[in-house]
Amino acid sequence: MDRATPAPEKPFDLIGGEAGVRALVDHFYDLMDLDPAFATLRRLHPRSLDGSRDKLFWFLCGLLGGPAHYVERFGHPMLRARHLPYAIGDVERDQWLACMHEALAATVSDPALAARLAEQFFATANWMRNREA
Repeated sequence: MDRATPAPEKPFDLIGGEAGVRALVDHFYDLMDLDPAFATLRRLHPRSLDGSRDKLFWFLCGLLGGPAHYVERFGHPMLRARHLPYAIGDVERDQWLACMHEALAATVSDPALAARLAEQFFATANWMRNREA
């Protein structure tokens, strides 16, 4: 890479750093907790969403190119293995994605970035399925 060419900004920076990631995560969990459309997804989570909020925040910070908070605390994410105790099928995947799309629309001002993140989230959410529809 040419020294005069600046490195492309990471999604972490484009979303607004830790404050932007926290806003996305909080909006996601607020929707999940309050919107009946996400009731099936909500039932997979503990009564208090505080721990889930923190874990997703820590994970997304690293995934998007920011600090590796999750890895520092827990090691490799091993997402699929960590989610195997939960029955995740098409309904759960689709509710997670719909909830995240709403959160992205509400918190990410750049439509191209939101679309890029939505694609990445779809690939991961689809891979997380561990039971038939």
